[in-house]
Amino acid sequence: MKRAYTDEHAESGVRSELPEIETWPNQYPEDYQIEIVMPEFTSVCPKTGLPDFGKIVLRYVPDKLCLELKSYKMYLLAYRDLGIFQENATNRILADVVKHAKPRSATVVGDFSARGGLTTVVTAHWSRKSGKR
Repeated sequence: MKRAYTDEHAESGVRSELPEIETWPNQYPEDYQIEIVMPEFTSVCPKTGLPDFGKIVLRYVPDKLCLELKSYKMYLLAYRDLGIFQENATNRILADVVKHAKPRSATVVGDFSARGGLTTVVTAHWSRKSGKR
């Protein structure tokens, strides 16, 4: 049986150029958590071209830098026209947050709306201690 999804579909959007996420110096060195919610996240299925809708929740413990919210919002809005699987979008957001903010830990939850009767929740986590997602 021939696969309906190709390797190109699977890799779509993973290395696409997106707006840079800016940061600013954290003024509070104590451990505290920041939660940022994007309730109207959209991207595009790379195979069908249909829109994917969901909520993206980022929770991170900053170290020396905090995310600048407007640049993070513009970064997330750039996904609207990007063909990328939901799993890849969630992991890509985490990787870009870690790259720019260098937090102590970060978790991204992509809670996607039903399509074809199925909902998808993708949780990606990174911590400095484990270095793993």
